[in-house]
Amino acid sequence: MNWFAQRFELSRGGSLDNNAPMEGLRGFAVALVFLVHYVSLVEPWTPIDSVTWHVGRAMHTIGNSGVDLFFVLSGYLIYGSLMDRPQPFAGFMKRRMQRIYPAFLVLLFLYLVLSFVFPSESKLPATLEEGSVYVLQNLLLLPGIFPIEPIITVAWSLSYEMLYYLTVPLAILMLRLRHRDAAWRVCFFFSVAAAIAIYCAFNGGHVRLVMFIAGILLYEALKSKALPTPSSFIALGVLLAGLSMMLLPLMGSEGSAIKVTALFFSFFTLCLTCFRQPTAWLSQAFTWTPLRWLGNMSYSYYLVHGLALKASFLLLSNLLPVSGAGSGLFWLLLPISFLATLPPSAALFLMVERPLSIKPSSSARPLPAQAVV
Repeated sequence: MNWFAQRFELSRGGSLDNNAPMEGLRGFAVALVFLVHYVSLVEPWTPIDSVTWHVGRAMHTIGNSGVDLFFVLSGYLIYGSLMDRPQPFAGFMKRRMQRIYPAFLVLLFLYLVLSFVFPSESKLPATLEEGSVYVLQNLLLLPGIFPIEPIITVAWSLSYEMLYYLTVPLAILMLRLRHRDAAWRVCFFFSVAAAIAIYCAFNGGHVRLVMFIAGILLYEALKSKALPTPSSFIALGVLLAGLSMMLLPLMGSEGSAIKVTALFFSFFTLCLTCFRQPTAWLSQAFTWTPLRWLGNMSYSYYLVHGLALKASFLLLSNLLPVSGAGSGLFWLLLPISFLATLPPSAALFLMVERPLSIKPSSSARPLPAQAVV
């Protein structure tokens, strides 16, 4: 156990950015994302219209909310770090790119190699010129915000992250948010979130960007403590209600806006309870060590688990024909498939992400006020 703790434990004295329930929430988020890709790949072996098939579709739908929880946590951490400690924009972006790119580049290179080994699975355009532009677009993290198919399927969310990294420091600087009172900031960001949701409801668009604002409002709520802390039972109920909203037959841009709004409030409430009451039973559930360790390597897991699942199901297709498969196989393969995703994720985390992207800050003191955001 000590061997694992030395490699997967990131908590350092309960500091803000290593809050134990937050680590577990990351693990919960990436487990939800796992369900999306597992259900998609196991579906050919699942009898259509069976109870298991319908349960699987529900798991797939709810699993999509995992990325939204990541956005909330990112919104909270990045906004909080910028508000607490003024820092040069260039230095901030350098640290953000160091956090994202090492593991991403390794996976991108692996995907490109596999594109040539398995051309039938390749997303690369036929010509060298188009292929070069496409790879460059992925290197710049454009898929997601722009209508470009990502080479790494899940990497679309990184474009959302990068947009947030670029805009929130400028908003803090230009609007002089540190010099305004908390009520003004809360009203401003809540108004922005409402405007985005309403616009996207009528016109479509990137409505999930409001989840970053949920994280911003979470920071403000924790700082002011004016908002009462929901109990664990209330937070769990709100979470289940928000996830259940994902299953409603609400279609189109209006439906998406309603569902994201429900997640906005449910994840805000969940995080508020867990961070305000770290000893409450709901918070303690998210401090379960395996879940926290999964959360600590969640970025590596997020990037590589889809590839591991794809390889596993390619092997399965050669061993077990789709015809004749029953519902029991869905439940048998669920834990097996999850376990199969752990070794490559741990390898990427231990060999790339932890040594290159997760480094203790060389200085914790505030930076000079000039040229800071």
